[in-house]
Amino acid sequence: MDLPHEKPLKIHLVNSTESPEFTHLTQSLTRSSIIGLDAEWKPIRGQNHQPTFPTVSLLQLACQLDHDSDESETFLLDMHSVPLPSIWELLRETFVSPDILKLGFKFKQDLVYLSSTFCLQGCDPGFDKVEPYLDITTIYYQMQHKQQGRKGPKETKSLATICKEVLGISLSKELQCSDWSHRPLTEEQKLYAATDAHCLLKIFNVFQDTVVKKGNSSNNMVELRSSGVNLGLKEILEKHDIDDKIIRIKSFEASHMFQATVSSENGQRISKVEVLVSRSSSRNTMPMGESLLKIVRKYGEKILLRESDRKPKAARKKVKKRPSLVAVTREKQMDNTGDWQGPPPWDLSLGGDGCPKFLCDVMVEGLAKHLRCVGVDAAIPSSRKPESRELLDQAYSEQRVLLTRDAKLLRHQYLIKNQIYRVKNLLKNEQLLEVHGTFKHTWVCNSSEKQISFAFTTTILSWLNLKNI
Repeated sequence: MDLPHEKPLKIHLVNSTESPEFTHLTQSLTRSSIIGLDAEWKPIRGQNHQPTFPTVSLLQLACQLDHDSDESETFLLDMHSVPLPSIWELLRETFVSPDILKLGFKFKQDLVYLSSTFCLQGCDPGFDKVEPYLDITTIYYQMQHKQQGRKGPKETKSLATICKEVLGISLSKELQCSDWSHRPLTEEQKLYAATDAHCLLKIFNVFQDTVVKKGNSSNNMVELRSSGVNLGLKEILEKHDIDDKIIRIKSFEASHMFQATVSSENGQRISKVEVLVSRSSSRNTMPMGESLLKIVRKYGEKILLRESDRKPKAARKKVKKRPSLVAVTREKQMDNTGDWQGPPPWDLSLGGDGCPKFLCDVMVEGLAKHLRCVGVDAAIPSSRKPESRELLDQAYSEQRVLLTRDAKLLRHQYLIKNQIYRVKNLLKNEQLLEVHGTFKHTWVCNSSEKQISFAFTTTILSWLNLKNI
């Protein structure tokens, strides 16, 4: 879905290194100071063999081309169509480029799967680092801290929740577990994947605006003056208080000048120095802006994959412990105790009117609604979290049978005799049939209205039994 008050997303599907979209991607990466990263894969379910990582099917890169105008484009890199060795070096350089801030939402898991996918295609050792990096959860907690004036608990927040709170949009996650390996991708999948990456940029922009407005990024910042750009290397190194952006711009310009000089010498071999320059970064990227660089210094992180991260962990199977003989005997005793034995409070022999009255505790509260639907008087506890004694007192005072699944309540049978029944079934309709089957012989109504209600109840329950609902 598109963000509110925004132009439609510019989405480019890259499925070939010979395509115009791939050329556009490489150009955008050289112009971008911020990119949002995300990946999609088909989950592995029910694996009985050697554990493996899922194969990444799609890598999303949302490139912010101009932070001042919020111009951005999102590229969907089809990992099933593009030969992975042909893009490995491009992605490696992007992930570690000091001129590009990488944004992600818990991207470490994505990086593990991505690295494994490339290794399977002979691109060993895959990827091991993303730097500089900033996680959206870090941004969110920093914003919460500034708004509340104190650091709140770091509870797990989903990307959809963060988008709702920060951007005011509802981010649908219905397609998260769709089959991303199937081709062609649907238009809905493309939009979903692009939005997931694009929203990372929007959240960061809100964070950066907040930091700038509060002056947190401008305090103690050395202003870059035009006279400073013209300083020589010696003066720059002697002045410790000058922002290192000057050095990075000088290095960027010097690299261009050096390459131009060497290339003009026709027929000569490339010097060793140029080889070193080109190996350090075969793509010339623009340095970060001053305010962005300040944020990276203060909040920047990095993702480092250890050797243990690259090994898939086998899922631990939960082994059910066999209950001891004492526990089995005790449970059987509880079940037998829960069987209905004596007359209920509404029994005619006890002076009742023959119409059933129940009290459903919190464990079978849904059963109360079902009982009411078929005309049976069913109440729920007076308080939200009643103690055992409160339940017993309410059942006794209102002359009701307490329905529960809590075996511990059966220990109090001696306090209110024949007024506690343990429901054995889990499903509400089955519980309804169970209660009817247990107490139907005690349902004797005197008035015509109650007789009609009783007949209606019996009809409904018989229908449920026939339908096996």
